[in-house]
Amino acid sequence: MTHTYEPNLLDPAIMADLRGEFGRLRDQSSLWRGWAMDGTPAWYVTGAAEVRTVLSDPRFATRRTPAPGEEDPLIKNLAALGIPEDLTVHVTGMLINFSGAEHSRLRKLVSSAFTARRVTDLRPRIEEITGKLLDGIEAAAAGPDPVDLIESFAYPVPIAVICELVGVPESDRPAWREWGDGLVSMTPDRTPDALRSMVEQVKALVDRRRAEPADDLITALLRAQAEDGDRLSDDELVTLVINIVFAGHETTAHQIGNSIAALLTHPDQLDLLRREPDRWPAAVHELVRLWTPFPISPLRYALEDVELGGFTIAAGEAVQPVLISANTDPACHSDPDRFDVGRRDGERGGGNLGFGHGIHYCLGAPLARMETEIALSALFRRFPELTLATEPHWAPHPLMVRLGQLLVHPHPHP
Repeated sequence: MTHTYEPNLLDPAIMADLRGEFGRLRDQSSLWRGWAMDGTPAWYVTGAAEVRTVLSDPRFATRRTPAPGEEDPLIKNLAALGIPEDLTVHVTGMLINFSGAEHSRLRKLVSSAFTARRVTDLRPRIEEITGKLLDGIEAAAAGPDPVDLIESFAYPVPIAVICELVGVPESDRPAWREWGDGLVSMTPDRTPDALRSMVEQVKALVDRRRAEPADDLITALLRAQAEDGDRLSDDELVTLVINIVFAGHETTAHQIGNSIAALLTHPDQLDLLRREPDRWPAAVHELVRLWTPFPISPLRYALEDVELGGFTIAAGEAVQPVLISANTDPACHSDPDRFDVGRRDGERGGGNLGFGHGIHYCLGAPLARMETEIALSALFRRFPELTLATEPHWAPHPLMVRLGQLLVHPHPHP
């Protein structure tokens, strides 16, 4: 089977409608030969079963070993972004870039911060943080201007939670939003500076925690390092902290923002949740399914020839798993493009892939779901007549579904 169309994430039509464009491709074929963002050939995998295979099969790795004499493709891409050599270790050392024993070693070091019990114990604090932010929105609502819920709510909730968990002081937290935005911009004029700022701040925090231990993740990592220095290098420690703080707020912030917009533009579903608030946990699964901020998983590379979806992926070839088309695959969900807060996640044996799958399944997924549930239910309970001031606008981006602004009127507005 061959296709004449070759998808490219930088195609404006695809960026403007990731779910629709990749859904249409999936309905024709589960694999498409196209182009990665760096201009190299790549297989786009759009079907749910095939995406699950790529994300869980050890024949696919998150990093390709360069051939003799070939420049490492990840290092090459980082150089194109302007990332200086001394900072590359803090990107190549991210959890997503490891598989096997190395991945297990690093993941185990941070997994204790995200146990079911630890996440449950955070609920009262998340509710407290959310309540204070809603008080601020209430005060702002007294003025004539609309309130931006991205700025005043969607970002502050997860930043406060993950920074408390990790050990980032409150005074340093506002900078993480700016740095996170710079990192995901994927531009030479912003990304290197954002990464350097993150590295410098975390190094300072690590030095502080060496002198003044506390009940936080940085101290726990330092303790593990002291017990067995071979288990965790200084660079690995800094990279893990950046990984957790960045992923722990950037993804959840946009999930909250996307979810608010989705509910305000689907009033029938919001009304159902108001009448039956016990549905909120299931509703979050449905919101992640359709409005996950990261609709595309990082590239994988075939370690050997693999037969998949009627095609042969040759050893060394790049594979781009498309989560958003897998999440709307009719093979897994009936009427898959319909937003239904009463839907049972994984009604046909496969839950949604908004947090990934396999060994790289998002470590903080339970925390992110709980934060989203608490934030949404509290917001709509406090402001039962919340309305949009302007229609939501998702800016085209090849790797993210996110809102720059979400302007609302918390109370009826003339």
